[in-house]
Amino acid sequence: MSDFTLNDLADIVARRARSGDPGSYTAKLIGKGIAKCAQKLGEEAVETAIAAVERDRAGVTSEAADLLYHLCVVLEAADVPLDDVMAELAGRTGQTGLEEKAARPKDPQ
Repeated sequence: MSDFTLNDLADIVARRARSGDPGSYTAKLIGKGIAKCAQKLGEEAVETAIAAVERDRAGVTSEAADLLYHLCVVLEAADVPLDDVMAELAGRTGQTGLEEKAARPKDPQ
Protein backbone atom coordinates (compact mmCIF):
# COMPACT_ATOMS: atom_id res chain seq x y z
CA MET A 1 0.00 0.00 0.00
CA SER A 2 1.31 3.40 -0.94
CA ASP A 3 1.54 6.31 1.46
CA PHE A 4 0.66 8.65 -1.43
CA THR A 5 -2.85 10.07 -1.02
CA LEU A 6 -5.39 11.87 -3.14
CA ASN A 7 -4.73 14.91 -0.95
CA ASP A 8 -1.06 14.70 -1.93
CA LEU A 9 -2.06 14.68 -5.59
CA ALA A 10 -4.44 17.62 -5.16
CA ASP A 11 -1.68 19.59 -3.40
CA ILE A 12 0.78 18.88 -6.23
CA VAL A 13 -1.79 19.88 -8.85
CA ALA A 14 -2.53 23.12 -6.98
CA ARG A 15 1.17 24.00 -6.70
CA ARG A 16 1.87 23.27 -10.34
CA ALA A 17 -1.28 25.05 -11.53
CA ARG A 18 -0.07 28.25 -9.87
CA SER A 19 3.59 27.82 -10.80
CA GLY A 20 3.47 29.51 -14.18
CA ASP A 21 6.14 27.01 -15.22
CA PRO A 22 6.01 26.70 -19.03
CA GLY A 23 7.32 23.15 -18.69
CA SER A 24 4.45 22.07 -16.44
CA TYR A 25 1.69 20.09 -18.14
CA THR A 26 -0.63 20.98 -15.28
CA ALA A 27 0.00 24.72 -15.62
CA LYS A 28 -0.43 24.48 -19.38
CA LEU A 29 -3.71 22.56 -19.06
CA ILE A 30 -5.12 24.94 -16.44
CA GLY A 31 -4.11 27.82 -18.70
CA LYS A 32 -6.34 26.43 -21.45
CA GLY A 33 -9.40 26.84 -19.24
CA ILE A 34 -11.91 24.69 -17.50
CA ALA A 35 -13.54 23.43 -20.72
CA LYS A 36 -10.27 21.82 -21.84
CA CYS A 37 -9.67 20.43 -18.35
CA ALA A 38 -13.18 18.94 -18.34
CA GLN A 39 -12.66 17.48 -21.82
CA LYS A 40 -9.52 15.69 -20.65
CA LEU A 41 -11.37 14.38 -17.58
CA GLY A 42 -14.08 12.96 -19.81
CA GLU A 43 -11.55 11.33 -22.12
CA GLU A 44 -9.82 9.65 -19.19
CA ALA A 45 -13.16 8.46 -17.77
CA VAL A 46 -14.02 6.82 -21.09
CA GLU A 47 -10.57 5.24 -21.37
CA THR A 48 -10.90 3.87 -17.83
CA ALA A 49 -14.32 2.42 -18.61
CA ILE A 50 -13.06 0.80 -21.81
CA ALA A 51 -10.13 -0.77 -20.00
CA ALA A 52 -12.54 -2.11 -17.36
CA VAL A 53 -14.85 -3.64 -19.97
CA GLU A 54 -11.84 -5.24 -21.62
CA ARG A 55 -10.81 -6.60 -18.20
CA ASP A 56 -7.41 -5.00 -18.70
CA ARG A 57 -6.22 -4.73 -15.11
CA ALA A 58 -3.03 -2.82 -15.96
CA GLY A 59 -5.01 -0.54 -18.26
CA VAL A 60 -7.59 0.19 -15.56
CA THR A 61 -4.81 0.98 -13.10
CA SER A 62 -3.05 3.35 -15.50
CA GLU A 63 -6.21 5.01 -16.77
CA ALA A 64 -7.63 5.38 -13.25
CA ALA A 65 -4.45 7.19 -12.24
CA ASP A 66 -4.93 9.54 -15.21
CA LEU A 67 -8.59 9.96 -14.27
CA LEU A 68 -7.80 10.92 -10.68
CA TYR A 69 -5.14 13.37 -11.86
CA HIS A 70 -7.52 15.02 -14.31
CA LEU A 71 -10.26 15.12 -11.65
CA CYS A 72 -7.87 17.05 -9.40
CA VAL A 73 -7.11 19.40 -12.30
CA VAL A 74 -10.84 20.05 -12.86
CA LEU A 75 -11.38 20.61 -9.15
CA GLU A 76 -8.50 23.10 -9.16
CA ALA A 77 -9.82 24.87 -12.27
CA ALA A 78 -13.30 25.03 -10.73
CA ASP A 79 -11.92 26.28 -7.40
CA VAL A 80 -13.49 23.34 -5.56
CA PRO A 81 -11.27 22.00 -2.77
CA LEU A 82 -10.88 18.23 -2.58
CA ASP A 83 -11.86 18.56 1.09
CA ASP A 84 -15.33 19.74 -0.03
CA VAL A 85 -15.73 16.62 -2.17
CA MET A 86 -14.54 14.40 0.65
CA ALA A 87 -16.96 16.08 3.08
CA GLU A 88 -19.79 15.47 0.60
CA LEU A 89 -18.82 11.80 0.39
CA ALA A 90 -18.56 11.54 4.18
CA GLY A 91 -22.05 12.98 4.51
CA ARG A 92 -23.41 10.29 2.25
CA THR A 93 -22.05 7.35 4.23
CA GLY A 94 -24.87 7.45 6.80
CA GLN A 95 -27.41 6.17 4.28
CA THR A 96 -27.52 3.77 1.39
CA GLY A 97 -26.79 5.03 -2.10
CA LEU A 98 -30.43 4.54 -3.07
CA GLU A 99 -31.62 6.54 -0.05
CA GLU A 100 -29.15 9.33 -0.83
CA LYS A 101 -30.23 9.44 -4.47
CA ALA A 102 -33.92 9.57 -3.51
CA ALA A 103 -33.23 12.48 -1.15
CA ARG A 104 -31.64 14.64 -3.85
CA PRO A 105 -33.66 17.64 -5.04
CA LYS A 106 -35.81 16.76 -8.04
CA ASP A 107 -35.25 18.51 -11.39
CA PRO A 108 -38.36 20.70 -11.95
CA GLN A 109 -38.61 19.85 -15.66
